[in-house]
Amino acid sequence: MNPTVGIAVILTVLQAAHCQMIKDLSACLLGQSLRVDCRYENKTSNPLTYEFSITKDNRKHVIHSTISVSENIYRTRANVTMHKNLVCLYLQSFTTSDEGVYMCELKATNDYTGNQIKNITVIKDKLEKCAGFSLLIQNTSWLLLLLLSLPLLQAVDFVSL
Repeated sequence: MNPTVGIAVILTVLQAAHCQMIKDLSACLLGQSLRVDCRYENKTSNPLTYEFSITKDNRKHVIHSTISVSENIYRTRANVTMHKNLVCLYLQSFTTSDEGVYMCELKATNDYTGNQIKNITVIKDKLEKCAGFSLLIQNTSWLLLLLLSLPLLQAVDFVSL
């Protein structure tokens, strides 16, 4: 086989294979903070880069990113946590001036298909409160969750006697 043809075939196969795909983008209120969850399906162990931004007044504002530079007005208010197949943006002191179209953009290293992007419109009055139990599950190991629930289980046993 001609080496040039072989390289072309390999590049075509690499371009057809998505390393990750955004499955869901959701937003909720956690106290006075906005939480935006970007869930994805990961098909590689390659490092993941991300960017959270907001579009308002027809202008894109970068909130938190490993791809580009975040804007000053968001640097002290925003942080991101990464869990298995989940990237979470937390924006402190969320107000109506922070309303707009939020975007999650993900890219895996050596993914030649380009970035995965998903948008969600965020309006403060229409946001639901984040579910406390799902937060606990996402951020706590199962062993710790079990240890924390033991007093509840013992109380149920005591009441049933």
